[in-house]
Amino acid sequence: MIKTFVFQMVLGVFSSYGITMGAHRLWAHKSYKAKLPLKIILAFFMSLSFVNDIFTWARDHRVHHKFSETDADPHNAKRGFFFSHCGWLMCKKHPDVQNIGGKLSFDDLRADKVVMFHKKYYVFLMVPCTFIIPTLIPYYYWGENSLMCFYMTLFRYVLTINLVWSLNSVSHIYGTRPFDKNTAATEQDFMKLSCLGEGFHNYHHTFPWDYKASEYGNDWRNSSTYFINIFARIGWAYDLKTASREMILKRVLRTGDGTYDDIDEIKTKFMPTNDPLVPQYWGWDDNHISEEERRHVEISNGPLAHNYG
Repeated sequence: MIKTFVFQMVLGVFSSYGITMGAHRLWAHKSYKAKLPLKIILAFFMSLSFVNDIFTWARDHRVHHKFSETDADPHNAKRGFFFSHCGWLMCKKHPDVQNIGGKLSFDDLRADKVVMFHKKYYVFLMVPCTFIIPTLIPYYYWGENSLMCFYMTLFRYVLTINLVWSLNSVSHIYGTRPFDKNTAATEQDFMKLSCLGEGFHNYHHTFPWDYKASEYGNDWRNSSTYFINIFARIGWAYDLKTASREMILKRVLRTGDGTYDDIDEIKTKFMPTNDPLVPQYWGWDDNHISEEERRHVEISNGPLAHNYG
């Protein structure tokens, strides 16, 4: 039983990387670029997670970022915890999701052969990868009880999917907003610990094109960034985008809620401004990102060792 439990938890982590490194940071936000072998690996991991095909997931996530907490947001947190957690999957989408959100460009996703292959064959990939194979491996390779194999598979799926959903619910309702008080996305310790680097959510909504999804380059809670860095070292990940330290601190003073660590010290370095009206971005190719802002973004073909702790 212990061996089966460990196996399922490891599988759950891999399936989560398919979302965090793949559908999320690579395809939805274009925060870095990947070569074909890495894309195939991430698409396979995504097939383990049963959260939708890459195209649909990335499309809905871009709309969520661009129109966060409006009727055009697929999982608008203003409609309540249950709706933003999983209720949005149980009912028809608000008309604004399609009418307004559909105006965003998804041509890059349609042009990606790995994304479209995954979309076309998703059902055939998801069922064996998420349920059948993870159930059979413990049964055949170390003689686990067949019912225990199945129950552990379901436990792994339920646990991982609820952690993913929590980023839409918990991380949009409870916590602080040190980078942008105008977005509902929050920072709080539990989500930072449990979501492989995705829990720095207020930062992420402020800088959605940052491949780290966090201000920290070296943080044990952000294992997704570590793995992107590893693939960058072998050349499979490149054009890694991240916000400069100066850009982050100026944004803290401009739109933060005042809960950022050492806020008083930061004020001695940068003069606060009174211009909180910053448009929401879905990712790197959003046409509302100004050229001035892009000039403060650091892009590299290898891991950035920023550690802003």
